[in-house]
Formats: sequence, structure tokens, C-alpha cells
Amino acid sequence: MNMQKRFLLRVAVAAVALSAWAGVANAEAEFKLRWGHYLGNSSFLELEKAFAKKIETRTNGRVKIDMTFSGGLGKGNELLNLAGRGAIDIAAVVPGYYAKQLPFYKAFQIPFVFDEPKQAIEISVRSFKELPVFKAELDKQDVHFLFHQPLGVYYMTGPSADCDTVAGLKGKKIRSFGGDIPKIHGAVGAVPVSVGVTQVYEALQRGSLDYSFLNAGNILSNRLYEPGKYSCGPIMAIAGHLLVVGNKTWNKLPKDIQDVFTAAAKESQQEYIDFVDNHEATAAAKIKEAGGVFKPFPDAEMKKWRAAAPDLLAAWVDGMKERGRGDEAAEVAKSWRAWMGQ
Repeated sequence: MNMQKRFLLRVAVAAVALSAWAGVANAEAEFKLRWGHYLGNSSFLELEKAFAKKIETRTNGRVKIDMTFSGGLGKGNELLNLAGRGAIDIAAVVPGYYAKQLPFYKAFQIPFVFDEPKQAIEISVRSFKELPVFKAELDKQDVHFLFHQPLGVYYMTGPSADCDTVAGLKGKKIRSFGGDIPKIHGAVGAVPVSVGVTQVYEALQRGSLDYSFLNAGNILSNRLYEPGKYSCGPIMAIAGHLLVVGNKTWNKLPKDIQDVFTAAAKESQQEYIDFVDNHEATAAAKIKEAGGVFKPFPDAEMKKWRAAAPDLLAAWVDGMKERGRGDEAAEVAKSWRAWMGQ
């Protein structure tokens, strides 16, 4: 083979390689999805970031997901609507921010309903499968359910060790939020105070709060064990945000890619439960190493508190009656109580 033929052969091989590379590049860019998140980028979102990587890997790069944190693509109370309209593709949605649009999913954030994060998520998964109202609620917002975030259990954190009895909470100022949490605090004579998470440290220092009300992960990340050595609990468990993909995006995806999303979401749902338990246990251990003290809230005292508090699940049903959806809400409450053996 003469020099000219060898040169032409090398050019041909390079052209084929370039063509193959171009094909991969085009495949990588086939579906570029934007995920809007209201939370900052932290280790607590490790499983959600891993979910995005699973999708990219299992679709051989045909799907690329770009996550934008801290409200960069929309505030927490905007993300649901943005995903439904197709302005973004995937969203982390807090049901409590959408009380009118997601009244059934908001019920997962009612205190004193669930005993632990795993139970809340198991009820969520079963509800989506067996109670049509949950899928219908998301369909109305034009979004497709992926999975539900579990949250760590809540503790009261403050400088006094007297947070392990109902009597000890009387008159104490406790960090509160939302519409239902103040009701359980007020039921034992405590004073609910609305304070943002980032303001809790200073509020404990100044005495405008006697106790915070947060999970171990937040106690650690905000160093609340410094102004508040004692953490009493656990007190309650609620579910967190939903992960959804807009139907406009979902319907554009080929069936094989939809199947990848569905399988990965199911895996991530189970992994999230284990992750939260481990994450919170690790946080608690670090708090103890830093001098923080965890005190159990005895079962007998918890029974007193629950007996004093209103039945907020029943109150939710009554509120739904006023919206003309009492029968559906009653069926949800009845099912949940049966599933939990109540």
C-alpha cells in the first residue's frame, strides 16, 4: 500500500470515528431536563442527585438532568406550576406550599398521624396505588409522580433539660410553623412561635425561643446544640416534598425511558427511607460528640400529649367537607387508620 492510500485510509477511519462520536454526542443531548429545587445543595439531597445519575447512566446518556438548587429555577411555591406548564421538567414540591392545589397530599404533613418516616412513606406509596384521589390530584396539576421524600423525626432543642414531660412544656416558647403544628404545641400549654430555620440559633441565644422544633439533621447543620444542649424526642414524623415530572415532559419521553424513570424512582423511594434513618443517626452521633444531649420523650408522656391534642386528621376531613370533598377525605382517613391498625 503506497503512502497516499495509507493516508486516505487514515482519513476514512478518522471520519468514521468522528461520526460515531457525533452520534454519541447527539444521544447525550436527546433529552436535556431541568430539575428545579427549593433546597440548597447538601448531603441531605444525596439520594435525589443519585436518582438523576441513575437516569443518565441507564439511558446511556440519552437523558441529561441539570439540577438547580436554592430556588434558582423558581421559588418553593412556584415549582409545581412551573413543572405543570412545562417551564421546567422536574420539580421538588412541598405539599404545604400548595394547600389549595394539593389538599390530599398536604395531609401527609399533619402532625401526630404517623409514628416514623418509614410508615409515612409506606402509606404514601399505598395511597397512590389504591386511592385514586391522589393520582387525580397530581393529574389535575399536570404532573407525574416519581417518589416522596421522607423526613427525619422532630425534636425539641433548648438549653433546659425540662423538655421531656408535658408539664415541663407549659408556658415554654416553641418554634412552630404551618397551620397544624401550633395546635399541637398549644394543646399542652406551650407558646408556638413562628421562626425560620436560619433564625432559630439566635432566637435560642436571646431567649425568644425556649425550644426549637426540628430534626437531627437540621439541629446539626445549624449548630443548635450550642445554644440548646438538650434535645427531647422524638415527637412526630411527617413526610416531606414530592418529586414530580411535568406531564408535558413525561409524554415526550419514549416508553423505554419512562420505564427507566419508573424503575429508578421505585428504587430511590426505598433507598431514601434507609438513607434518612442513617443520615439522622449520623447527625445525632455528631451532636452528641459536640456535647449535645438527647433525652427520650417517654411513651407515657407522649400519650398525654396526643390525648390533649385535637384529632387533626379528623379536623382535616371536616375542612375537606367544606370544600365539597368530605366523602373522599373520609375514605382517605378511614384507609390510613386501618392500614396503621388504629
